[in-house]
Amino acid sequence: MAFELGNMVLYKNKTARVLSVADKLEIEILGGGNEKVRPKDIIFLHQGPIKDWGVLQTSPMHLTHGTDGELEEIWQMLEGENTDVAWIAEMLYGSSSPADVYAAWQKIQSTPFFKGMPDALEPQSQESIDKIRKAEQEKQGSEQRWYAMLERLRNNTFAPEDKIALLEVENVALGKSDRSKILGNLGKSETPEVAHATLMRIGLWDEQKNPYPSRTGAIQTISTLELPDFPEEERLDLTHLQAFAIDDEGSSDPDDAISLEAMIGGTYKLWVHVSDVAALVPADSELDLEARRRGSTLYLPERIIPMLPEAAVQRLGLGLEAVSKALSFEILLENEKPNAELPKWVPVQVDVHPSSVRVTRTTYAAVSERLGEEPFKTLYCIALSLERGRVAEGAVQLKLPEAKIKVEDGIVKIKSIGEELARPIVQESMMLAGWAAAQFAVDNEITIPFAAQELNERYLDPSSKDRNSASMAVQFAKRKTLGRTQWKPQPARHAGLGLEQYAQTTSPMRRYLDLVVHQQIRAFLANQEELPIREVLTRMGAADLASSAVREAERKSLKHWTLVYLMQHPDWQGEGVVVDSRGTFCTLIIPELAFETQIAGSYPLDQVLRLEIASIDLASLEMRARVLI
Repeated sequence: MAFELGNMVLYKNKTARVLSVADKLEIEILGGGNEKVRPKDIIFLHQGPIKDWGVLQTSPMHLTHGTDGELEEIWQMLEGENTDVAWIAEMLYGSSSPADVYAAWQKIQSTPFFKGMPDALEPQSQESIDKIRKAEQEKQGSEQRWYAMLERLRNNTFAPEDKIALLEVENVALGKSDRSKILGNLGKSETPEVAHATLMRIGLWDEQKNPYPSRTGAIQTISTLELPDFPEEERLDLTHLQAFAIDDEGSSDPDDAISLEAMIGGTYKLWVHVSDVAALVPADSELDLEARRRGSTLYLPERIIPMLPEAAVQRLGLGLEAVSKALSFEILLENEKPNAELPKWVPVQVDVHPSSVRVTRTTYAAVSERLGEEPFKTLYCIALSLERGRVAEGAVQLKLPEAKIKVEDGIVKIKSIGEELARPIVQESMMLAGWAAAQFAVDNEITIPFAAQELNERYLDPSSKDRNSASMAVQFAKRKTLGRTQWKPQPARHAGLGLEQYAQTTSPMRRYLDLVVHQQIRAFLANQEELPIREVLTRMGAADLASSAVREAERKSLKHWTLVYLMQHPDWQGEGVVVDSRGTFCTLIIPELAFETQIAGSYPLDQVLRLEIASIDLASLEMRARVLI
């Protein structure tokens, strides 16, 4: 069709008029804006000419005629015959002027009676009209329900029928989505914190809801994979040695144990027995891939999500059966200062064996009461010597409050972790096993994930007044300077531990990279091909990413449940120690809760302040404390 100046047309369902004709037509859209279009892009509506939009002004006829009822009568009269917009304008308004055609077209568009283009309108069937009307009614009902829900939310409440719609807000709070139409309509930011606060304010969530594992992406399902049986293989029989798995009371997954064997000439063999996980979880098995995806066991106050299937603890835990299978690290220790008041035990030889051990489970508290008995007396002496050696090499000793948090039937329980005398026995033995694994790998050219860490030089200087300070503020500052553990395929110094080389190796049930160390060492011992460096690097990257999500989930969950504890004890009062001061705010540590918070004001470092709760914002993980005079 050839268009002319002043024609009234439709462009993308908008009314327009033709301003000029050429290869492309220039049109002006009603409401503003000019476009250059091809003839096929527009639809003829009226000859015009439309010189200005004033000709479309609403007339009295438009106000008194053209009702939905009148248009329905025209639809019935046509009995299914096609027509056009100009004829309908004549029937409704008695004229087919530009204003009448424009008004008729708007009416046709807003009712269900006709479909098609302005020059070829087809009456809809009764069935189609009924469907359209039903859909419009449902839409109107939906809109009414929508606005009613928004009003309820503004009044900080909700109805049961709102729960499905509110899933979108929950998805934002859980980190599964970053968009929420509801929050937008309420004029709120579409952030996890705001979504969390909104859900708590209306009462859909309460303080028992911990969103952080979901928000960080940590896996929360229990693995259902089957565990194979232990393979038939030769194992070193160490069942004649006393072996002790020493843990905190209530620990349910014992994965390491210690034996001490006296040798001729005053030397000792320290044996560190570790769950032989790699015997059941070889590299690239289905179990291995699942463990890699998880990175580590997720420890939450309310539950534990193990890295391996739940059956792994009973099968692999040390001391849960009469005889346990282990990967045992054999470390020969010599005393370099046999006549000195303080002995200096140093490792001189390392070996590793698949073994069978007979393990007795016990606790730190129980061993602390038996430090005057053997083998604990000598183990304690060796541990203190090893600790002194690491400190002399620059190891950082952090003594900051620790607490264990558990949630039982919705009640939060917090217990301070005391400095049990026996704790160095396990700590030093496990670190020595990590050093031994690294040394064994170096000696035998085995590629494993080595753990490395950098340290601020300030704490390496023996003359530094801060190096051995017991000040909690110094301990806090020292912790902040510790670099993040880095994973390398070659040995590197772990400055924080004061060791020239180190590999985490004592928790293969709970940490994937410990398992990789075991898999590589086991492959070497069995004369099997080890993973090449590129495969080890791949595992290091995947596990570090996954375990980072786990660490963040654990850190924020501990803070969440500590705040819930305070909400359950609104009259709480306690002491806080000033550990940092910046401008008008101070950072405090509350020792009994092992919790950090901030207060307004300026106080000296290490000053002890008596505190009470001022307010708690659970969604933002913030607690405001008030200083008591």
